Amino acid sequence: MAKLFSRRSAALVAAAAASMLVLSACSSGSDSGDKVAVTLITKDTVNPFFVAMREGAQAKADELGVDLTLAAGKEEGDAAGQIAAIENAVSAKHAGILITPTSAEVNDAITKAREAGLFVIALDTPTDPADIVDITFATDNCLAGEAIGNWANAKLGTGKKAIIALLDIFDDKNVTVDYCRDNGFLKGFGIDVNDPKIMGDEAKTGSYAGINSGKYEIVGNVATLGNEEGGRTGMEKLLAKNPNINVVYTLNEPAAAGAYAALQAAKKEKQAIIVSVDGGRAGVENVAAGVIGATAQQYPLRMASLGVQAIYDLIKSGTKPEVTSGKDFYDTGVTLITDDPQEGVESQDTAYGLENAWG
Repeated sequence: MAKLFSRRSAALVAAAAASMLVLSACSSGSDSGDKVAVTLITKDTVNPFFVAMREGAQAKADELGVDLTLAAGKEEGDAAGQIAAIENAVSAKHAGILITPTSAEVNDAITKAREAGLFVIALDTPTDPADIVDITFATDNCLAGEAIGNWANAKLGTGKKAIIALLDIFDDKNVTVDYCRDNGFLKGFGIDVNDPKIMGDEAKTGSYAGINSGKYEIVGNVATLGNEEGGRTGMEKLLAKNPNINVVYTLNEPAAAGAYAALQAAKKEKQAIIVSVDGGRAGVENVAAGVIGATAQQYPLRMASLGVQAIYDLIKSGTKPEVTSGKDFYDTGVTLITDDPQEGVESQDTAYGLENAWG
């Protein structure tokens, strides 16, 4: 039986995360003596990726004696909630902020925080432009997309028409993690991308090339907000447009679980290849169960831990973090996880994925 991320699980995670938020907020602030005070602001408190990120930050904060405040938007896309958290960190005179920015709507607030002397690190989602923050610690989301695109191309087979569903985060915002993964997938699959920062402007039909080649049709892009319910309803909409979808790109594993549920309800789960990004425990278990064909594993605990360490080192020794050579951010790594390896595509199996999974 495939393990899907349930709404009840999401509610329990949210409740636990909310409790963490209250406890941490009570212990942080400007009266913390000579301790380094840091605020972590995630997009929400429900997505297991951000829960893991909060856990990684808290563990490192406890190790170093850092006062950590946890904050988040109410849901994916809640810029106002993130802006309020940034302003609170400035008022509390914290040393720095770690943030998974929801969109460019938070750019002005980040700029004001830096002008007030806070060191700001973006986690997972690079800002646009990149220099809005002091540095970014993240997966190379474009390469993550390319990896799952390469695998899907190889898995589909030579000459077979690809009928593609694209399940994104938003349809009303342009966010780096969204367009990098989506367009990275298309590029990896062998489909020409027009503007790499715009989703949905590629030709809807044409030819793909790469490990294998053939014709393709893009049924559509739908927004899921990165959750299971959005993945299911988005997949249902695209299946209504074309019931023959055989390749499904999903921006993350909760959306992939929802997409699978929709395919299963339509009795079409065996006809479609699902690929995703995240590498959480539930997602890797879904790879092992055959729900997801392959996923690109990223490392949120590492991002958050390194972020807390970087601000601590900056305050205690003046050492500034540096970007990865040849990139404008610090690359925290990505690994393709699948139990169905394809020739010409580098990957690890789910045993490796579970050993390195978060959540």
